[in-house]
Amino acid sequence: MRDLKAKRIVVKVGTNTLCKSEGGIDDAYIEGLAEQIVEMEKLGIQTILVTSGAIGSGSSELGLDGINKDMAMKQACAAVGQATLMMAYRDIFKMYGRSVGQVLLTYGAFSDRVRYLNLKKAIDEMFKLGVVPIVNENDVIATDEIADVFGDNDKLSALVASKMDADLLILLTDVDGLYDRNPNTDENAKLIRTVDEITPEIERMAGGRKNERSTGGMRTKINAAKISMTSGCNMVIANGTLDNVVLRIVKGEEIGTLFTAKKVYTNKQRWILFASPKGKIELDEGAQKAVRDGRSLLACGIVNIEGKFKAGDVIRIDGFAKCITKCSSEEMAELVHRCRGEHINGKGNNNIVAENTDIIITE
Repeated sequence: MRDLKAKRIVVKVGTNTLCKSEGGIDDAYIEGLAEQIVEMEKLGIQTILVTSGAIGSGSSELGLDGINKDMAMKQACAAVGQATLMMAYRDIFKMYGRSVGQVLLTYGAFSDRVRYLNLKKAIDEMFKLGVVPIVNENDVIATDEIADVFGDNDKLSALVASKMDADLLILLTDVDGLYDRNPNTDENAKLIRTVDEITPEIERMAGGRKNERSTGGMRTKINAAKISMTSGCNMVIANGTLDNVVLRIVKGEEIGTLFTAKKVYTNKQRWILFASPKGKIELDEGAQKAVRDGRSLLACGIVNIEGKFKAGDVIRIDGFAKCITKCSSEEMAELVHRCRGEHINGKGNNNIVAENTDIIITE
């Protein structure tokens, strides 16, 4: 038995799990999810549901399954599919006396501090009201999220888990977990029960995209595990077709592959860690050592500034750290210029461009 001690979980459902093979949404499957989520509420466990299936559902409704789609067609399918998908969730959860709330996200919601805090407050309020948050990418307008690099909501679910203070992320898919070899071609392939570290060997075990309907694969799930593990959140990859699979996992049954949490950051540190940097600065050797030693970043140690950013944005420090900047790129350039011109020795609050508490070492 596993001792996961989860109080808030994120459950991500993949397209192949949620949609029928002949097309359309599997209402019976959603009903099973709803029943498990309500049961977990009785155990004191809050659930955020990250759902795929908008593009697949819309594709089926429009009779476009199996057709190669350009970006505009995928967006159109998502627009149709989101309505169909949420109507199914609404009607089924209503049978169990629960309301659902749709949360459409782009990755920009995680990079802007104010937007992120507003998102967190909204989801916390949903739980107070007894509403089940259902998250999806805003595929209608966010073309980057549809692209392969972001996967089939795997990265999104990991970011949601990280930034909404979840203890456990469960990725429901159509395979039993991570295998050491491809189980479809090698009968001797073995299921890996626990992963404590993402090594190059683990990454080599991950395959690529499986079919037209699912943009994800094991590779994107391994990338999600990296985010989840470093955020202090356990992650399980499991076969979503198993009976009561979510409930059994949270109760400790050894189903699928468990990726164990390692580092624990504060909520703010996790936001810095996974926010998209708006710019980059390069430091001299002395400033690099000071930052690595846990000291604040001073303008006098900056040798180059790239990009345009404002105070409060996350920026990258060389290749080894990220921080929240106290000043804009223009203000920072002025401070650096003044330091050089006046030979400031680096002391004093006026020379600090990032507090040590707002700096995260990433390497």
